[in-house]
Amino acid sequence: MPWRHAIPLILLALCALGAWLWWPSLFLLGPALALAIWDFFQSDHTLRRNYPLVARIRWIMEDLRPFAQAYIVEDDLDGRPFSHQERALIYARAKGDLDAHPMGTELDVYSDEYEWLSHSIVPKADVPDTWRLDIGRGTCAQPYSSALLNISAMSFGSLSARAIEALNLGAKQGNFLHNTGEGSISRYHRKHGGDLTWEIGSGYFGCRADDGSFDPAKFADNAADPQVKMIEVKLSQGAKPGHGGVLPGDKVTEEIAEARGVPVGQTVNSPAAHSTFSTPIELLEWLARLRELSGGKPVGIKLCVGKPHEVMALAKAMRKTGLTPDFITVDGAEGGTGAAPLELSNSVGMPLREGLIWVRNALVGTGQRDAVKIAASGKIHSGAQMAKMFALGADWCNAARPFMFSLGCVQSMQCHTGNCPTGVATQESWRQQGLVIEDKAPRVARFQRQTLHSLREIVVAMGLPDPWSITPADMRERLNGAKSSAIDRIYTFVEPGQLLDDADSTPLAFAWNAASAESFDCQPAG
Repeated sequence: MPWRHAIPLILLALCALGAWLWWPSLFLLGPALALAIWDFFQSDHTLRRNYPLVARIRWIMEDLRPFAQAYIVEDDLDGRPFSHQERALIYARAKGDLDAHPMGTELDVYSDEYEWLSHSIVPKADVPDTWRLDIGRGTCAQPYSSALLNISAMSFGSLSARAIEALNLGAKQGNFLHNTGEGSISRYHRKHGGDLTWEIGSGYFGCRADDGSFDPAKFADNAADPQVKMIEVKLSQGAKPGHGGVLPGDKVTEEIAEARGVPVGQTVNSPAAHSTFSTPIELLEWLARLRELSGGKPVGIKLCVGKPHEVMALAKAMRKTGLTPDFITVDGAEGGTGAAPLELSNSVGMPLREGLIWVRNALVGTGQRDAVKIAASGKIHSGAQMAKMFALGADWCNAARPFMFSLGCVQSMQCHTGNCPTGVATQESWRQQGLVIEDKAPRVARFQRQTLHSLREIVVAMGLPDPWSITPADMRERLNGAKSSAIDRIYTFVEPGQLLDDADSTPLAFAWNAASAESFDCQPAG
């Protein structure tokens, strides 16, 4: 008889021995024996059948693996998607603790992991304590003065009620924007009155007709809320660009149904593509209609760049119609807070840096940069990262996961399971009990404030009057251990109007020539 078949007999013998020696041992060995016998006779798992009870250690280690990695295995610079050092910086700033780092950088400054911003011999200390950005001025009846760091899109349902409340109260205390995510405006977004960007996806939650199409009357009603400061149409997102979604009926609770404007308990589909438009011109016309229906609030789009010619098609449509979004949020492929198919998050979508440069070039090259503001979103957690995004063309930045860290998220990688140990990404009420809104909201506001302070210190060190003065030439990247170069020598940054005047002289000509204002399809050469 193979030794594995003897395991239940051995446990039985141990159980008998334990009873003879000390009857309370039955309380330990009895359940273990029952579990071993169950494993031996079940047929779902080969390991448990071949190695009763012992094989369960594998599943225990799988469950503990993220925590063991984070607290035992990883060093300061390890850890994905955020390293221990990055998380520690966010925690320190959120708590108001000392955020200085001893003994110099731990990065290898002669490897490609190091890039830097060029400081000045004459720092400029007399810059403002903070800056704000006017969005929609000149095109909107209700333009908005925005902070330079805001909370990126995270829906109620993906995040817990208490997390949403704490984020919104923190935004209220810090006077910055809280993006609702495409799950629309919940009662928890409204409770504390923080400024909102209402995000609208292809499911049209909050402005959805019974057949799933866009409902103008419902949109106008929600957009009239004074708490809603801007509207963002989500075309795609970094974690799963070009991917729709299905919300199972058993997850459509009364609260979620109320926010999304759908029936309780009914499965809801979010298609991959919008039904309100199919061409660049139709998209711009719809954005103009949304601006009118909202009473003149700023309206923009959010996208993860995929095919560059589609960005050029939008720019051509803007030139042809004279219609522009008030802002474009560029989401990088490195973004993402909830669950996404691994193939999409690992293999589809352009990273933020390249995507931001493409959008910047499309607007600058067609002479429309002043009319459209650009937001950068994707793994931005520090003032240095913000400064780099400004160098590449951003006007402001959004962050999602760093604000989750400020709430207490420990990157346990349980967002998609509902088993978040810190109550941030779960709908289970008992898991949310430890997230005290009155305690976490000031941390949200403090993290945002301290990050903007670090941005100011970098601007001062660079000798510039404001972050919009940072140029690609002010940022350097290492090419190898012996050479580095300014970013504008590595990537193409077109001059104002250059795509209109002489696109063929630029490396962007292939995308420009393939683009049409009338279609997102790639146009034949010639």
